[in-house]
Amino acid sequence: MKLKVHPAVNHMIAIRENIPAKTGKSLEEWSAIVTKAGLSVSKDIIAFLKAEYSLGRPTCMVIASDALGMHEDFDADAYLEKAPTVVDAQFLGKKEHLRAFADRLYTIIEEQGNDVGASPCKTYVPFYRNHVFAQVKAATQKRIDLGLALKDYDGELPERLIDTGGLAKGDRITHRIEVSSADDVDDDLISWIKSAYELDA
Repeated sequence: MKLKVHPAVNHMIAIRENIPAKTGKSLEEWSAIVTKAGLSVSKDIIAFLKAEYSLGRPTCMVIASDALGMHEDFDADAYLEKAPTVVDAQFLGKKEHLRAFADRLYTIIEEQGNDVGASPCKTYVPFYRNHVFAQVKAATQKRIDLGLALKDYDGELPERLIDTGGLAKGDRITHRIEVSSADDVDDDLISWIKSAYELDA
């Protein structure tokens, strides 16, 4: 799998670099404050920093990640190193049999162009060209959802393409195709991946 650093990580990197200037304290100083407060859960650290120091949520998230040693949240190399294990974790236990379908979809999506890269998240794998145009998610123990960004598609969409509600919510992924067997990964599905890729030119 060809990996790209997730845009959220790049955003966190920018926030991290700006923390000393924005808050007047280094990350080491903030980590010491968190340690002294006896906090070890991200949501608790974020709530504490917001309440006690009036920091914005993104800044609190970076401080919490740093204090807990979750460097993949704001370090490009750490993110890329951990990404394969993040993907593996999506197919543990009763979802293990879905991995073969997912791997086939990963390959097809990446074959659309040299500019395609995957940026794994905890529960799904989004693929980017300029923006996310496809994503693969082990939705249930029996099914993978192939999500596609088809907002700008000019034409009628078949019933096979299920509306995700993404258009109304302003999400990039607007439709999905259900994959529960090898037969579902057919020429028609591949053509829709191609369409989503081309729409992100």
